[in-house]
Amino acid sequence: FTPTMSPENHFRKMWTDAQKDLDIQLQREREELLQPEQDLVKVFRMLATSYIKYVQIFRTLETAHDQLLHQQKRALIRQVLDGVIGRILELKKEMVDLEKSEFHYIGNILEDLKLLPVDMEIPIPRYFIKEQLEVLQQREKILDQILLFWICYTSDLLEIEPVEAMTFEEAIKVIQVAERARQGRCRAVYMKRIYLAEKRAKQPKVEIETGLSPDDAATRIQKVWRGCVQRKKTENLREEEMVFLGMSLPPHLNAMSILQMDAEQVNALQGEIQERDDEIYVKNKLREAEGLGIKETLRDQIGQCFIECRTYFLPPAAAGKTNGFCNFLPLFCSFWITAVWQNRDERWDFLQDHDPELMKEEKREEVEKEIRVQVSNNWPWTIDSLYEELVEEGLLIKAKTVNLSDYVGEYSYLGTTLRQADREPVPSLADVRQLIALYGILPLGSEIVHEKAPLVKALLLAGPAGVGKKMLVHAICTETGANLFNLSASSITGKYPGKSGLQMMLHMVLKVAKQLQPSVVWIGDTEKIFPKAASKMGPERLEKMLPKFLKALRAPDRVLLVGTTNRPFNANLKPFCKVYQKIIVIPRPDYASRFVLWKHIILQNGGVITNLLNISCLAKVSDGFTPGQFIRAVQAVLTKLRLLQMSRKPLRTDEFIGFLATQDPVYREEEEAFKVMLRAVNCKKRGHSGSAGCFT
Repeated sequence: FTPTMSPENHFRKMWTDAQKDLDIQLQREREELLQPEQDLVKVFRMLATSYIKYVQIFRTLETAHDQLLHQQKRALIRQVLDGVIGRILELKKEMVDLEKSEFHYIGNILEDLKLLPVDMEIPIPRYFIKEQLEVLQQREKILDQILLFWICYTSDLLEIEPVEAMTFEEAIKVIQVAERARQGRCRAVYMKRIYLAEKRAKQPKVEIETGLSPDDAATRIQKVWRGCVQRKKTENLREEEMVFLGMSLPPHLNAMSILQMDAEQVNALQGEIQERDDEIYVKNKLREAEGLGIKETLRDQIGQCFIECRTYFLPPAAAGKTNGFCNFLPLFCSFWITAVWQNRDERWDFLQDHDPELMKEEKREEVEKEIRVQVSNNWPWTIDSLYEELVEEGLLIKAKTVNLSDYVGEYSYLGTTLRQADREPVPSLADVRQLIALYGILPLGSEIVHEKAPLVKALLLAGPAGVGKKMLVHAICTETGANLFNLSASSITGKYPGKSGLQMMLHMVLKVAKQLQPSVVWIGDTEKIFPKAASKMGPERLEKMLPKFLKALRAPDRVLLVGTTNRPFNANLKPFCKVYQKIIVIPRPDYASRFVLWKHIILQNGGVITNLLNISCLAKVSDGFTPGQFIRAVQAVLTKLRLLQMSRKPLRTDEFIGFLATQDPVYREEEEAFKVMLRAVNCKKRGHSGSAGCFT
């Protein structure tokens, strides 16, 4: 990189370098396949190293895709990006199958590669939301309108209790009370002034100082100036030391900051490019010139399809086996980079927006899709009415705006050491955050990834109350723009009675979820669906219907079933394990996570951290408590009045400890119950494709 390089060329170079790294990685994997390894430890190390390499490529490609302005280049990067995401999920599945655990500790490999744990963080692609922003905004607007109308409609039906008027004597009494209170406040202010005046009169008079002598004044000025100069020298020495240690960049490399374009400016430029009239013009010309021919061809194809409707096709999993070791290999093809873009003379393209010939090919596909809908759409459309009914019944709710990055947790630095000592470490909240990204967000956000990657239809989040299970459900919806269907016990009780009513409810949910995908179907307190002694009258009537619901989901359907529970040991494990393919147990936070949690929550709620507030002490004494209890403690302490007093009365550690003393921690007996449940689940899942995230 040179300071004269334009941002567009820089991000194009990032793309090219990432593609080269990808080609090298694919060649390395082909060579490893030719030399099978019998040592399972070495096999896992190869898998983990490949996983790390793909994550690095993923992070580079995602940055280049988000910052480039050229739409057709971004579309090509998007294709490769989907392939990299899919390969990461494939490697994750192989690692889980090898270690029989969802949590992996590869600190030694990161150390060999000279990488930090933050370099392993899975980024959430920004195009998940940006490419469907208009659709999401329109859907949110419709949802708000339905909710507002329903609230107004139901409030009109409620009987309003009549308000009784006061008597004359009661009104006089209220006025007298208010007036006496006002007079009391005024008298208190008056007496305070008298008290302060008397206190000042009793103080001894201080002689007026004549001021400093010229020599003393000059000495004081010199002290201030010399101190300022020395502080600057010390700061420069500290910066030079950090550069020498490799912990910060040299000053001449700070020109990279030029490339950190304002995100809003980039988004605005991309929006302007997308809205240019060239695309509309090309599309209209294609529709006029080729529309009739396409329509006749589609009619013939649809008629032939009805004649040959009994033809069967291989499922995607079987068809994908012809790609060798990776289902996403066709997406990694570098032909378009080398033959189309890498050696292309683009000096004429000052705007970097599009290539006309390539645009015609893209718009031809869009025209064909639109005409296909017009030709084949001969039945009434009912999704809008079903959507409205589900909202009115409380089965389709509005997800809270929560990003996955808001789920704060630190990396488990002792995980590798404990594994090497034959001790299973307790997973950290950062590990849980990674699994949510891998199993929930990445597949739901991309159609190609969801269709070709290892399919996860159902995910269970288990853990004590307050560890953030519901927050993670809302984060999945926020990051992918997914609809949130609520089939919790409290939501479905008393609705759609009988077997036929239940079938109709699930049919409606499935139809709307598929049509408006991506979608998340959430079942809170899911242990109530699988009780050990079922009465078949309440929420447990879903027990036999959920396997059929999941069976109706295919690879192209971006619908994820997510269950949450803090009492999984109360459920009947046999049907429980049959429904939930992945079980992730969220533990209470360790010391490192507690430290960053306290700091994050206090600052988020307006607090100021000083030397009087010992975060390390808070993290130690709060062992056994959950993040939800931390939030309640901070909110109880940082009231509006306390925030106003912050400048003259800094926060102290004992203020938060006092509130924690009134709370119940996660006791050892409850943790043991989770461990026993996980061991039972692992035994039940032996022989099945799923696995549970376990710790002992």
